[in-house]
Amino acid sequence: MVNADADFSSRPSSARIYDALLGGSHNFEADREAAKRLLSMIPAAGEMARANRAFLHRAVEFMLDAGVRQFLDIGSGIPTVGNVHEIAQRRFPEARVVYIDIDPVAVAHAGEILRTNPFATVVQADMRFPEAILGHAGVRRLLDLDQPVGLLLVAMLHFVPGDDAYPAVERLLAGLPAGSYIAISHGVSETAADAALDGVADLYRRTDVSTATGRTRPEIMRFFGDAVLEPPGLVWVHEWPAGPQGDGDPGDMAVVAAVGRKP
Repeated sequence: MVNADADFSSRPSSARIYDALLGGSHNFEADREAAKRLLSMIPAAGEMARANRAFLHRAVEFMLDAGVRQFLDIGSGIPTVGNVHEIAQRRFPEARVVYIDIDPVAVAHAGEILRTNPFATVVQADMRFPEAILGHAGVRRLLDLDQPVGLLLVAMLHFVPGDDAYPAVERLLAGLPAGSYIAISHGVSETAADAALDGVADLYRRTDVSTATGRTRPEIMRFFGDAVLEPPGLVWVHEWPAGPQGDGDPGDMAVVAAVGRKP
């Protein structure tokens, strides 16, 4: 396998910054320094990352309860402890998971983690080109796109400009059958953390993404298209689906989340 670390370790990546915020080990010094700068601007950033991860867990469990047995996790980062394949396969050993990420280092690490797992794989791809994702041989090998899929877009759409993000999500949903689910968590522009957005955007422009920006709740709702939101709808990330999970302060979270079902 090509040693991607040698070429990319000096430049932080959004996936590895997230891993550093979670206390993971799949990151480099540049990523840890970027995480420290992020925490200096948004002290609750670590709590927000953990709340996003907890939402991912609950969303996957919810979809499993609804009968979903295959998942497409886009912008997945590095599938470390407690990620989608572990959650799903703990209950259903043959549940299938495809991780998608644009970062070659994240993909290289994920490939190592998943090399002995026949029902999970990782594909390097850009979510702005959904037809390339849905038609990829690695995706087609594991996922039956005639059966419901759990589409996971957790803490990643705020890294994609609107001109690209909205049509990409629309086409991804169009390529999935009725009964599929979509889970989104997204930075929201209505909290005290908004004051740090310029600094955060500048930090992420030095990584593998071109932007990092919150959207309003109506703007985030647009991503769900015709999907019917499951109760309680779009709420603070740590409040989905049954009220506050943990001690997070909504004013510090700056992230909202929801799960919708494609009719």
